[in-house]
Amino acid sequence: MRPVLGWVSQVVSWLVILGICAVLAAAVLVPRLAGATPYTVLTGSMRPDLPPGTLVVVKPIAAEEIRSGDVITYQLESGKPTVVTHRVIAVGSDLTGKPAFTTQGDANDAPDAEPVRPVQVKGRLWYSVPYLGHVNSWFTGHQRQWGVYAAAGGLALYALAQFAGAWRERRRQPEEVAAHG
Repeated sequence: MRPVLGWVSQVVSWLVILGICAVLAAAVLVPRLAGATPYTVLTGSMRPDLPPGTLVVVKPIAAEEIRSGDVITYQLESGKPTVVTHRVIAVGSDLTGKPAFTTQGDANDAPDAEPVRPVQVKGRLWYSVPYLGHVNSWFTGHQRQWGVYAAAGGLALYALAQFAGAWRERRRQPEEVAAHG
């Protein structure tokens, strides 16, 4: 019975490690390597697909590539930090001939009041992870970076401890066989 419990605890431990690594990769590593930016959905305007607390990762996109139906993240005011993630429901142009996007939250009854100009667009939705935005909101960018380092270090130490325990166990088994033989 004891060997089975040990094996089960090993499997569970490795599944937890892999799960934590997958979450860290989805939230921090993959966006950073791909030049994308993670944001947290704060309101219910994009329910049911993107409820509050969802981590959305957006990749920069040329204005000419944005199509009706795309979900984009844009600045409410160009140069300001506040952003919104809504669906493009129409692509048109302003009086100067530059693209202008009409957007609307999936759960909203009416389109957004102002068209979105290309200079406001931060990117198009690449992928989203439910609930992970809650964790993302707890940390600033600097804290998040240190958190990743701490988690990676902790996981490495845990893996090292697991390998050391397995190595000790293997060394002990031949001695036990010799003692009983």
